[in-house]
Amino acid sequence: QNYLDNFWPDLKAAHELFDSIVQARRERESESQENHGKEYPEHLPLEILEAGIKSGRYLQGTLNVNKHRAQLEAFVRLQGCGSKDTG
Repeated sequence: QNYLDNFWPDLKAAHELFDSIVQARRERESESQENHGKEYPEHLPLEILEAGIKSGRYLQGTLNVNKHRAQLEAFVRLQGCGSKDTG
């Protein structure tokens, strides 16, 4: 803000862009606080997931996504399996 005010006081588009970025950041921080610091809301409560994992209804694993082809390539590595079981 200081940089824009001091060096580019007449550049209205830059000031509008800065204000827009600040507003978006405030909205994201506000949403994050509402979700208790979580970026996405949980689909199922933690207790249900833990019970499902213990009973064998759900499997726990790590999602690995190709950073170059994220929409096309991903796999899940199951925990506790020595081989590369994917699904």
